[in-house]
Amino acid sequence: MRLTEVDYSDAKPVEGYGPGFFRIGGEVHEGPIVVTAWSVTPWGGYEDTAALTDLAGAADVVFVGTGAQIAHIPASLRVACEEAGVGVEIMSSPAACRTYNVLVSEGRRVALALLPV
Repeated sequence: MRLTEVDYSDAKPVEGYGPGFFRIGGEVHEGPIVVTAWSVTPWGGYEDTAALTDLAGAADVVFVGTGAQIAHIPASLRVACEEAGVGVEIMSSPAACRTYNVLVSEGRRVALALLPV
């Protein structure tokens, strides 16, 4: 098997996570966050729809990491994102981090909204 190093260009990959924190691009961030290739910002959780709808035009899809286990999100959050033109995919936070890293390394327009594990 041949291994190749992943090139993230200028994007900030998720490098690790643990109870209450995420390590993104060499920096530790605590609590819920929104991650794009160019920024990491605090997120107010499911009620903070603006943080995700503001991604319209910059991201085609946002992966919502619901913590250690996959869980439903409020319908109002999904509807607000879809009306803004941002697709929503729900998964556990660990799965969302892995998926984001793969797609951002390919130059895709993706974002993360993460609740801590």
